[in-house]
This record gives sequence, C-alpha cells and structure tokens, in this order.
Amino acid sequence: MESISEIKEFNKLFTDYQGIFIRFARTYIQDTDTAEDIVVDSLVYYWENRNSLSSNSNIPAYIMEVVKHKSLNYLRNQRIREDIEQNIRTHMERVRMLKITTLEACDPEELFSSEAQRLVNEALESLPEKTRTIFIMSRYENKSHKEIASLLNLSTKSIEFHITKALNVLRKRLKDYLPFFFFFLN
Repeated sequence: MESISEIKEFNKLFTDYQGIFIRFARTYIQDTDTAEDIVVDSLVYYWENRNSLSSNSNIPAYIMEVVKHKSLNYLRNQRIREDIEQNIRTHMERVRMLKITTLEACDPEELFSSEAQRLVNEALESLPEKTRTIFIMSRYENKSHKEIASLLNLSTKSIEFHITKALNVLRKRLKDYLPFFFFFLN
C-alpha cells in the first residue's frame, strides 16, 4: 500500500512534468488525446515499476524514456495499420480493374453462341450414328439430300427422315436459343 508521501511525490511529479511529457509526445504523435494517453500510461508504468529502479535514478528522464518508447510503438503500429489499409485498397482496386477488364472483354454473343454450340454438339452426340452422320453431311458439309442418299445407298426420303429426326432433337435442346437455332438450321 502506498504511503501518503509516495502519493504526494507522484502528484508532484505528475504536476511538474505532465505538460513537458505531453508536448514531447505530441511533437511526434500529432494528436493531443493520444499523447495524453501515452503520458498517463508512461506514468502508470513508472509507478508500477518504481521499486525496481535504483535510488539515484533520474525519474523524469526515466519517464521520458518510457514516453519515447510508447510513442515509437504507437507510430510503428500506426504505420503497420496504414500499410495494411493501403494493401487492402490496392487489392480492392486490382479486383475492380480485373472486373472492369473482364467485363469489357466479355462478348455476350460469343458466350451465347458457344453455349448454343455446346448444346448442338451434345444433341448430335445423343443421335443414332446414322442420323448424326446424315445431319453432319447436310448441315456441315453442305451436301444435298440426293448426294447423301447416293453416298450412303439410301433413298432421299430416308435422308429427309433422318434430318427431320435430328432437327426435332435440336429444337428441343435449343429451345432457349431460338435465334441461333434458326440461323444454324437455315
């Protein structure tokens, strides 16, 4: 328990040096409230550790050293926080620029067409081999019904049947891609 003389000694120290300590801290911290908090913390630190000091210690110099170290720690922590905030801002700006660049490069027509083409390919793969072959010869190789019939030893009616069958499967698969479907099939 502190004696009355120790409390008076602390109060005198506080009264005599508080202003000097605050001005010193504020010179570096640039914020009066934070400088005052650092000084109070430093004085409390001194008070809690006063018994470990030698009797001939220069108390004001010791407290000023504590104020200095607490100010340095505050400034270092502030710099780290600002660096982190800057890194976050930089990262967010990069993400935003990536989104802008990606969106600018996005071609909805190409995306839509490639999706429709994927569905066409899947639909063609689901067809029986003969129907698929006939459809590919008709639409991709631009062969006439008569040419296909001749190549495959089938009647033109048979060729028409297989193409109609393929078109029905494609209509079902591409119902959401009607404009592309009409372009592709005509």
